[in-house]
Amino acid sequence: MKFIVLDDHELVRNGLQQQLIADFPGCTILFLGDDVREAVQVARTWGSDCAIVDLDLGDGRSVTDVVGAFTKLDIPVVVVSALAAAGVLESAMAAGARGFVSKRSAVNQLAIAVKHAIDGETFITPDLGQALVNGVMDVELSKQEKRALILYASGLTLEMVARRMAIAPTTVKHYIDRVREKYAASGLNARTKIELATVARSQGLIP
Repeated sequence: MKFIVLDDHELVRNGLQQQLIADFPGCTILFLGDDVREAVQVARTWGSDCAIVDLDLGDGRSVTDVVGAFTKLDIPVVVVSALAAAGVLESAMAAGARGFVSKRSAVNQLAIAVKHAIDGETFITPDLGQALVNGVMDVELSKQEKRALILYASGLTLEMVARRMAIAPTTVKHYIDRVREKYAASGLNARTKIELATVARSQGLIP
């Protein structure tokens, strides 16, 4: 089998490579990197049995662009991502992705998803399936919670956000904690600043 592995975190993609080699002995990893255009060129030249892709590559591409780049070549796509918002998953499905594995899933889930995708079937790990059921994109944030999230997820510190909003840093922390709680109640893991930024980006709150 021949695979494309597309992720912007070196440790993650190396881990995916090792797992694919373990699950599919004799397979070839045609591409291992974070550049969609290079991956697509390799796929056009050599073909691929499956593309394993992250949806947040940090290059501003939409979910539809990333997934569609491979489905247009009739290459099955398995999404391995930290993004768990219902709207993001639905967009990936609409673009033709067949496998959906959370980065928090057990390692055996990757092989299951790949096999289903190659067979033309759909597989979604339970936690992502629950995200679709819950519709975590519908989480309602207050105006102040949303503003604090946008500023904080854009890279500002709590103190910098406080100055921008003309409030105390403790109040900013309260808003951010409330955002985390609301996401958690909807089945979405967004505890760290990076995870909050990922969710905010998936919801269109930040570029």
